[in-house]
Amino acid sequence: QRQLVESGGGLVQAGDSLRLSCAASGRTFSRYTMGWFRQAPGKERVFVAAMYWSGGNTYYTDSVKGRFTISRDNDKNTVYLQMNSLKPEDTAVYYCAAGLFLTAGRTVVPDSYDYWGQGTQVTVSS
Repeated sequence: QRQLVESGGGLVQAGDSLRLSCAASGRTFSRYTMGWFRQAPGKERVFVAAMYWSGGNTYYTDSVKGRFTISRDNDKNTVYLQMNSLKPEDTAVYYCAAGLFLTAGRTVVPDSYDYWGQGTQVTVSS
C-alpha cells in the first residue's frame, strides 16, 4: 500500500509564502510521477506542478511559473511545493498525487494518478 499525507496549508496574506509537504509511505515511489493539484470551491481539480520522484524534468501550470517550486527529499520520503508571492486566486484545497511513471502529457490529467492525499487548505487574503 502507498499513502500520501499533505500538510503545511494555512491562512496567509497576499505576497506571503507557504511550503506544502507531502509525506509518502508504504511501497517505493521511485517509478512514480508526483503531482500537486488544487481545487477551488465550485471548480474542478486542476494541475499545479509535477516531477518524477527519480528526478529530471519539472512541470508547472502557467499561472504558478516563477512563483511555485516542486521538489523532493529522498531521505524524508517527502515532496514539497514551495509557494511564493501568493495571490488570492491561489486559494484552494491542495492535493498531492502519485501516478506510475506518467508521460509529460499525462502529468496534467487528474485521472492519470493512482494515489491521492486528503488535501490541505490554502487561503490567501487580499
